[in-house]
Amino acid sequence: MEERTVTVIIPTYKPDEKFRELMNRLAKQTVRPEQIWIINTEEAYFHPEDTACVPNVSVIHIKKEEFDHGGTRDMAARMADTELLVFMTMDAVPADGYLLEHLIRPFQNPQVAAAYARQLPGKDGNILETYTRNFNYGPESCIKTKEDLDRLGIKTFFCSNVCAAYRRSTYLELGGFEKHTIFNEDMIFAGKLIQAGKAIAYCKDARVYHSHNYSGIQQFRRNFDLGVSQADHPEIFGMAKSETEGIRMVKQTAARLAGTGRLLTLWRFLWQSGCKWMGYRLGKGYRRLPRGIIMRCTMNPSYWRQKLPEQAEK
Repeated sequence: MEERTVTVIIPTYKPDEKFRELMNRLAKQTVRPEQIWIINTEEAYFHPEDTACVPNVSVIHIKKEEFDHGGTRDMAARMADTELLVFMTMDAVPADGYLLEHLIRPFQNPQVAAAYARQLPGKDGNILETYTRNFNYGPESCIKTKEDLDRLGIKTFFCSNVCAAYRRSTYLELGGFEKHTIFNEDMIFAGKLIQAGKAIAYCKDARVYHSHNYSGIQQFRRNFDLGVSQADHPEIFGMAKSETEGIRMVKQTAARLAGTGRLLTLWRFLWQSGCKWMGYRLGKGYRRLPRGIIMRCTMNPSYWRQKLPEQAEK
């Protein structure tokens, strides 16, 4: 495989045991990063010894109010000078030592401008997380282009910065991640790639453990922010309906739970799905909501303090 230089970029906030394990496993990769940038929110919560096992680590500390999903990652991307940029979250733990090797392999195809890893449920992932991960991250790799929009819909530009790589030259050419976005900076940029005629690769052999056992209320808030991001970027999300894919996942998962007699889990799943749908719909129509309601619905109140600073929070 042709050698390619790689920078790994990881935003952190109150890093924990999963971050330490992530660092340990990055140190054992068959492809070694040229540089690892840690963009840490609030220096008081960061322990330098957590990164001692990995060479070429640089840490930049920012304040909580300075963090932005797209802007913070973009800042690090513009400091890197490698061919490829790999973004990870601090709770994405490589499944083996071949993560980076598999993740960068699709870039041998000059049309590929982004690639993302398969997410497996962690040890603490419940059955609903397992079904969701299996639905969104299947057992077959693929390369997606604009020609797949009619067939795949929104999945065409599905991409996750939990673990994703980008060709830096194309990233800069298209302006990088949105600088002030509540959520979905990865899919917004992936949509731009598709519109520009580039390709996105899904790498089933590049695997990370990553899952969240969200409650119904947490799902509501997360999907509220998802709806906001889609409402703010109709130029991207207008290419395909996201509701269709969500309905397909609900039907498929509900059928599996009912078929195995997991009726209590089925009830919990339907409750969480209802929370997701309600949060998403409210987020899509957030411009009609008072600021007080928005602040109660969002998972990212600091975003709104910057976006709507003229109104006093109630």
